[in-house]
Amino acid sequence: MVNPFKYILLLCLFGLLILIRVFENELFYDPYLLFFKSDYLHMDYPRREILKLSIFTSLRYAMNSLISLGIIYIFFKDKSILKFSALIYVVAYIILLILFLYFVINPKQEDYYLFFNLRRFLIQPILLLLLLPAFYYYKLKH
Repeated sequence: MVNPFKYILLLCLFGLLILIRVFENELFYDPYLLFFKSDYLHMDYPRREILKLSIFTSLRYAMNSLISLGIIYIFFKDKSILKFSALIYVVAYIILLILFLYFVINPKQEDYYLFFNLRRFLIQPILLLLLLPAFYYYKLKH
């Protein structure tokens, strides 16, 4: 039996992820948004407030993570998958934030591309795109 409430809830959660992306300039302090949209390989590194940037990047990661965990739970209805996903999000946050801060504090032009891609894991729900198919495949096999 198809549950329309489940699909409406999933649509709303995906909509929230889209809204976070659409209103990123208004919601979050991130001088890298403009920097990476332009020809960053030939520009000066943007001025930034490291504490403020860390807080807003962490807030964005937390918002994306909570919504993503909601999507994972609604999709699979399995608390063990939810707990494992939460653990992945926490461990990823710690590792990614340490690397992020390294690149923010020690900017080198040759590291811009690596920093750009690493930063994407913090500000976009890329882990959700990795976890959903992985858990779907896991559920098919078990």
